[in-house]
Amino acid sequence: MTEELIETKHIIKINLPGGIVAAGDLLGILNAAEKAGIETVSLGNRQQLFLLVNDQQLEDLEHEFLIADVEYELDSDQWPNIISSYVSEDIFSISNWLREGVYKDILDGFDFKPRLKINLADNNQTFIPFFTGNLNFIASAISNFWHLHIRFPRTNTFYAWPSLIYTEDIASLSKLIEEYIFASKDLFYDREQVDGAVLFKKISALKRFINQTPGEALTLPDFQLPYYEGFNRYGGKYWLGIYNRNEQYTVKFLKDISSICLQTRVGQIYTTPWKSLIIKDIKPEDRKSWNWILAKNRINVRHASNELNWQLEDLCEYGLKLKQHLVRQFDLVDLRTFKLSFAIKINPKTGLFGSVIIKKLEKSENDQQDKFDILYTRDFNPNSKDFVMYEQGVTYDGLSASLIALCDFFYNLQTDGDLFTAPEPVEAVKEEQITYVHQCKNCFTVYDSFYGDATNNISPATTFDLLPETYCCPTCDSAKSDFIVVDKNTLVTLST
Repeated sequence: MTEELIETKHIIKINLPGGIVAAGDLLGILNAAEKAGIETVSLGNRQQLFLLVNDQQLEDLEHEFLIADVEYELDSDQWPNIISSYVSEDIFSISNWLREGVYKDILDGFDFKPRLKINLADNNQTFIPFFTGNLNFIASAISNFWHLHIRFPRTNTFYAWPSLIYTEDIASLSKLIEEYIFASKDLFYDREQVDGAVLFKKISALKRFINQTPGEALTLPDFQLPYYEGFNRYGGKYWLGIYNRNEQYTVKFLKDISSICLQTRVGQIYTTPWKSLIIKDIKPEDRKSWNWILAKNRINVRHASNELNWQLEDLCEYGLKLKQHLVRQFDLVDLRTFKLSFAIKINPKTGLFGSVIIKKLEKSENDQQDKFDILYTRDFNPNSKDFVMYEQGVTYDGLSASLIALCDFFYNLQTDGDLFTAPEPVEAVKEEQITYVHQCKNCFTVYDSFYGDATNNISPATTFDLLPETYCCPTCDSAKSDFIVVDKNTLVTLST
C-alpha cells in the first residue's frame, strides 16, 4: 500500500519570485487546492510552494489552476525560484539604499523564466543566504549597484564579476549569462574547471551594460540568525513570524491568514528559506484578530532557537525525522547553538546553507545503522564553501553526541580566542590585529597556515612560503602562483 501511495504522488511547485506573494493571489492558489481536495502546503528552501497530490487531485487541481491562471511545474524544477532578502527589510536589516521599490523593479524586469538559480541579497543582512544561487547579486555600498558572484552550474567553481552591476541591468544580464552558459556547456556547465574571465570578456565586448568599478571589496556581516517567530514590534506596527516543525501548513490556516490580510489591508505575505512565513505591517489594533487566527488553528509561535536554525532538503521526510530526533537530544542537554546553523544532506548534489553539515552516507550491506559524515565550514561561516571534516562514519545513534561535542568545540574556540578575538576590557583600546592568509583568485579557496591543508597532506602551522612549488589548490587545482595575500578579516567566502 505504501509503495502504491508513493507512486501516485506528484509534486506541484509554484514559484513566488523574491519570496513575495500578494494575499489575494495566495488565496486564489489555496481555493484551487481546496477544491481539488488538498489539505496541506509545504514551503521550500528557495521561498517557493509545494503541493503533494495524487492522480485524481492532479486532474482537478490543473483544471482549477487553468481557471485561476496559476503558473506551476509538475514533477520538475526546471525553473528555480528567484530568492531575495526583501523579507528581511525593515525587520532584520536596514539598507542604505535597497528598498521595496528596488526589489520590485528588479523582479518585474524578469520577462523570462530563469533556468539558473538567482539570489538577490542585501549585504547588511544574514537571514537570506548569499551564495546558494548560480547568479548571486549582493548589494554594494554604491547606490543601485551590485556585486555579482557566479557559481557555474553543476560545478564548485565561483567567479567574482570584476565590475559592479547596475540595478536595471540585472534581469537582462542574467538572461544573457544564462544564454551563453547553456549555449557553451563545454566551457561553463558541469566542468571540473571553468574560466569565468572568458564569459566576462564575451559579455563585456557587447558593451550593453553600465560598468562601475567596485569602490571597495565586498565585506559581509558575521552570521547570526535572527529569531524569526512570534509577534515583534517595529516602527509602531508588528510583524509576525510563523514556523511549523513539520514544514507543512494546512490550506485552511493559510486561507485564514490570506483573508485576514485582505481584511486588514496587509497586502503581502513573505516566505523564507527557513520554510517559515512572515507577515509585516500588522496594526496594533488588529493584533487581537491575528491572535484569534493563531488560536483557532492551534499555531505555536515560540519554538526553541535550536529548532529554527536548520536547513533540510525540500519534501525530505527522512531529513525531517532526523532533525526532530537531533533537536530532542539537544533539548535534553539544553544545548546552546547560537551563531550556528545545521544542514542535513541526504542527496549528494544538494547545496544547502549551513555551518555544520550532516551528510548521509550510502548504506553498505554490512551496515546495521545509517552512517554520516560531519563537516563544518572554516570559521563556522555558513556562507563559506571551505569545509573541514570533523568526524567520518558516525552512526545514527552516535550522531547527537558528536554534534554536541562539535558545538562545544565551537564555543571553546570562541572563548579560548583560537578562532575569534576575545573582547578586550573597556579601558583597553588596541589596534585591530591583521591576519594575512592566501586565497585562490580563481575559486576563492583559502590557505590558512593555522590549519594547513589536509587534502594535500600539509600539516598545520606550515606557512605558505614553505609550501612546495608544486602545491596546487585543493578545490580547482590552480597553481601556487594563483594564490594572493588577503586580510583574513575582509575575506569573501562562498557557499557550495
